[in-house]
Amino acid sequence: MKFTKTNDLREAYLKFFEGKEHLRLESYSLVPKNDKSLLLINAGMAPLKPYFTGLQEPPKRRITTCQKCVRTGDIENVGVTSRHCTFFEMLGNFSFGDYFKREIIPWAWEFITEVLEMPKEKLYVTIYLDDDEAYEFWTTLTDVDKSHIFRLGKEDNFWEHGAGPCGPCTEIHFSRTDEVPTNSEEFVKLADQDKIIEFWNLVFTQFDGDGKGNYEKLASTNIDTGMGLERLAVVMQEKSSVFEIDTLENILNEASKLANIKYGTGSKSDTSLRIITDHIRSITFMISDDVMPSNEGRGYVLRRLLRRAARHGKTLGIKDAFLCNLCDIVIRDSAEAYPELSVKKEYIKKVIKIEEDKFRETLDSGMEILNGFIDELKEKNVTILSGADGFKLYDTFGFPMELTKEILEDEGLSLDEGAFQEEMKVQRERARSARKTSNYMGADVKTSDAIASDIETVFDGYDNDTLNAEVKVLIEGEDFVETITEGNKAVVVTDVTPLYAEMGGQIGDTGIIFNDSFKAKVVDTKKNIGGKIIHFIEVLSGELKVGDKVTLEVDKVRRENIKKNHTATHLLDRALVKVLGSHVHQAGSYVSHDRLRFDFSHFEGLTEEEISKIEDLVNEAITSVTTVVTKVMDLQEAKNTGAIGIFDDKYSDKVRVVVAGEYSKELCGGTHIDNTGKIGLFKIISESGIAAGTRRIEAVIGKEAYKLVNEKKELIKEISSKLKCSEKELLTKLDQQVKELKEKDKEIGILKAKFASMGIDDILASVKNIKDINVIAYELRDVDSDALRDVCEKVRDKVENSIVVLISSKDGKVIICAMATKEAVVKGAHCGKLIKEVSSILGGGGGGRPDMAQAGGKSPEKIQEAIEASYKIVETLAK
Repeated sequence: MKFTKTNDLREAYLKFFEGKEHLRLESYSLVPKNDKSLLLINAGMAPLKPYFTGLQEPPKRRITTCQKCVRTGDIENVGVTSRHCTFFEMLGNFSFGDYFKREIIPWAWEFITEVLEMPKEKLYVTIYLDDDEAYEFWTTLTDVDKSHIFRLGKEDNFWEHGAGPCGPCTEIHFSRTDEVPTNSEEFVKLADQDKIIEFWNLVFTQFDGDGKGNYEKLASTNIDTGMGLERLAVVMQEKSSVFEIDTLENILNEASKLANIKYGTGSKSDTSLRIITDHIRSITFMISDDVMPSNEGRGYVLRRLLRRAARHGKTLGIKDAFLCNLCDIVIRDSAEAYPELSVKKEYIKKVIKIEEDKFRETLDSGMEILNGFIDELKEKNVTILSGADGFKLYDTFGFPMELTKEILEDEGLSLDEGAFQEEMKVQRERARSARKTSNYMGADVKTSDAIASDIETVFDGYDNDTLNAEVKVLIEGEDFVETITEGNKAVVVTDVTPLYAEMGGQIGDTGIIFNDSFKAKVVDTKKNIGGKIIHFIEVLSGELKVGDKVTLEVDKVRRENIKKNHTATHLLDRALVKVLGSHVHQAGSYVSHDRLRFDFSHFEGLTEEEISKIEDLVNEAITSVTTVVTKVMDLQEAKNTGAIGIFDDKYSDKVRVVVAGEYSKELCGGTHIDNTGKIGLFKIISESGIAAGTRRIEAVIGKEAYKLVNEKKELIKEISSKLKCSEKELLTKLDQQVKELKEKDKEIGILKAKFASMGIDDILASVKNIKDINVIAYELRDVDSDALRDVCEKVRDKVENSIVVLISSKDGKVIICAMATKEAVVKGAHCGKLIKEVSSILGGGGGGRPDMAQAGGKSPEKIQEAIEASYKIVETLAK
């Protein structure tokens, strides 16, 4: 067999279908675009859904891709089985109303038997029970052994996903056994045993299903094939597991070296090594597509995978952060096909390192909480940890369920997994309800997204702010209509428009649409799923019909301000790279008529000096009065010029490059001014963190910037007036005031501590002896935490064999401190447990060591109740 290396197999496949007149597309990002039904791209066809449904015109009727995918539905099987992965690459070739079964079946056979030279006697084919057409083409257009073709039912060889396009499929299998099946039952049995493995699925999309078993023939049939690259490599490299193919084995070997463990010597360690090997690929690729660790959505998926891998590294004895270095192997072996990995290498490594370090701290915190749960279980003679407590560890502290189970088992205890899964189910429902679903392979499509694909909408507003056009579509509510009238809100689609649709961070234009008998205000302009430009309007007067001629006019003043802000955003992007480093790249933007917002990758807050440098660079570019030039060129040509940025229409024949002298060169479909000098002035109004490793700058320009400067000037005048000093003396005066306040605060603290100490005799008089432990529970008023701790320590030192809990209310909040002598701890006193229950009464939370603990609360009205409860709690703790 030829082309055994994984990277060679990918290239051989794509080149083969290029030879069959397919357009090769780069892999789409793992982050879905315009598809809220998916967190992450999980199949080769997922990014192409608009082409299959006709909502968008494909760049060509024949397409081939190798799509990076992430699936976590079977995460518990990853590392346990020989084939489950969270990250995989899906080879695919697609036809949108072009070729069908007659072409793809012999092409598939040609590729695997002539290009890859797979032995024909090892190949098997399955088809859908009733698909006689597929059987005919297999038996007449290829030389497959007829006895190697098996008919299977709907579960195996019919592809559908709810309502929408669907159809039968044919699958190609490779036998790894000398056993020869003679019927479908024997074939399925061998397949279930992984002795015969399926590696290529050819889906014939020929029906429109209603999800209830009723099917109508589609007017235009499609081909959607999927072949897992890793699974193909298993066949070609004659391996028994995906973890043994070259690219994954390289990662696994490095992980083994880091752990100083030989692979194949223990089932537990082997599983951990396989999990690490798989997860580091998902982690690396997700971060390269700008997914950041977080507690929700795809960021949660990333965090879960990273922490799971880090935990397995810890169980293997790897003490330090290691995933941040292991990703080097992934990048090295995949960068040729996915160059963004090399470009973002340092960024990827830093994100992983930060998250690894954070998790190691979390793991230590989780262990402390879990040990507390174990102590409580043993004291109460209970052997099962509740699902709620187990889930709290998992959800709040990121503590993996598997680790909780392992530690409990070591102590002869167990976890209520059923209740844990119920808690998990509730969380998933919350996540699902927070994510709007949109299945545009089925029926859940907004009317504005269902505009026919043959209707063209052209933006011609770069050089025009007024255009004549013809009305092609009218939508009122969720209905296509022929006429709209005065007083109504509607959506208007025209064949051409000067209004820019919201895209690439730039907001949509507003304006007016009119003719002799009609006038409406355009309140927004957007694109639908299929890329059609749609105008949201409010009818001011008259009536409009489909087919009418109209004039569209942009709000020129608003557009000009948007253009200035957009060009300023480009200048800011380059300034950030110059000041902070090459790891900085755009993570989102918002460009409007009155401000701009720019999100970017960086790992710490900017200093005042850095902000000042960034402002200076942008204003330098503005005052240079540099001409801004827009060039239209081929995408590859644009990249060769060094242009940066993300262009929405990635596979357009031509792209726009916006160049501002030596200051900026970016791919951009937005509108821009023709000279940087028109921006006027650039001023940053805020810089903040919005996620781990992602910062946000908000800024204003021109008149808004002048307005901000004047507001600050007036504020300084007012402050100077109140402090009774000149503006030049302002800092000196403030320093003096701060110094005086600190001295007074210090004096107040000393006085409070003295007053609190003066009442120690009253505190000592409240002592109660409970089971041979001297218990003191007392309320103080308006004492801060430092003073409270000081008094608590003094009281404890004066009373032998004691546990002291002091509670103070200050500014509507409650402060709690508990301390115990060594003798009291030996007799069962435990400050951490005592304070945990006391703080819950007071509407707070906390804990600590047996001899010392602190906490807070927000219910000062319940302090006396908490004091009374303290004695009862100690009574239950005492031995």
